[in-house]
Amino acid sequence: MSARDVSSTEPGASSTQPEAVSAEPEAVSAEPNASGEPDPTSTRADCVRPSTEPAAADELARQCAEVMWADDEASRRLGMTMNAVASGTATVSMAVRDDMTNGHGTAHGGFIFALADSAFAFACNSHNERTVAQACDIVFTAPAHAGDILVATATERHRFGRNGIYDIRVTRDGQVVAEFRGRSRSVGEPIVDV
Repeated sequence: MSARDVSSTEPGASSTQPEAVSAEPEAVSAEPNASGEPDPTSTRADCVRPSTEPAAADELARQCAEVMWADDEASRRLGMTMNAVASGTATVSMAVRDDMTNGHGTAHGGFIFALADSAFAFACNSHNERTVAQACDIVFTAPAHAGDILVATATERHRFGRNGIYDIRVTRDGQVVAEFRGRSRSVGEPIVDV
């Protein structure tokens, strides 16, 4: 996927290039230890966050997504498309193929989970801190079938310390197919150099 694909805008959105990331990054303080004091061994002390201006944060999110997408064999081989990414959010879509259906003739839940998980990954890594899933759950609300285009939209709900909570809604033509909640944990290293 090219930079153009990841940074594409939704219909009706401005296609102007966002402002560049601030040259003066803000240091992230170390996570507190049990006594409430900053823990000098925390890897977060080594992370640097760029300016939190919305345009700069969204540009950084796109840069992080480009780096991750280049190494994401699973999402690409499943035919996923990165529709949009911004700070704390991502939208990824996937067509349900015949080889993704189960014995009931509906989309296998594992593929729907994989789509939601990919949107979750791009949203929680949008802040330029390598972040992994620590727990996820999903509720399937309607079946999907071969030929359906599923769209997973991830939204950041809350970040605290090295943790985050994200909700991902998977839809087909506007109908909710699944609701996914992901809990993330930052491992502290940056994705791109700022």
